[in-house]
Amino acid sequence: MAVSCTWNGFNSVMVDGSHLPFEENISYTKFISTLVHDKGILVEAELGRLSGTEDDMTVEDYEARLTEAKQALCIGNVHGKYPSSGPNLRLQLLKELRALTMNKGVHLVLHGASGLPSDLVKECIALGVRKFNVNTEVRNAYLESLEKPHKDLVHLMASTKEAMKAVVAEKMHLFGSAGKA
Repeated sequence: MAVSCTWNGFNSVMVDGSHLPFEENISYTKFISTLVHDKGILVEAELGRLSGTEDDMTVEDYEARLTEAKQALCIGNVHGKYPSSGPNLRLQLLKELRALTMNKGVHLVLHGASGLPSDLVKECIALGVRKFNVNTEVRNAYLESLEKPHKDLVHLMASTKEAMKAVVAEKMHLFGSAGKA
């Protein structure tokens, strides 16, 4: 089990080598891990490719890869908005991933969790997910706040900040992490 501390203000890093072939991504992730683990820094890695749009880059469905349990990549989640048919998470695959990672100090993270219904989030928590990435929902709250009239820049900045805080607070309650920091 890793001991959390900070180094230059950080206690974790995100390694995204999802654009690389799987074996290169693993090597890249291991390299970054060797640089930071001795400082007590936790590493989160994105080993697969999710379909959807993130940071103006779109990965088409045919480019995304569902995981094999031994690779721990993707269970059907997507970056950005889910299609109109809604999310199609492979919960049996998540069970297999949990079985492989349990008791190894590995924590499961669900990228592309924006828009997941509460009951599905709770089921994922029960199946071992310990972190959800909901960037699209936070960004959307910011953008929606920009569309409302404001008297001046100070009010606009306060409004966008409060809109994002509201989404984060709601998610912290849903994920069961409120009041635990």
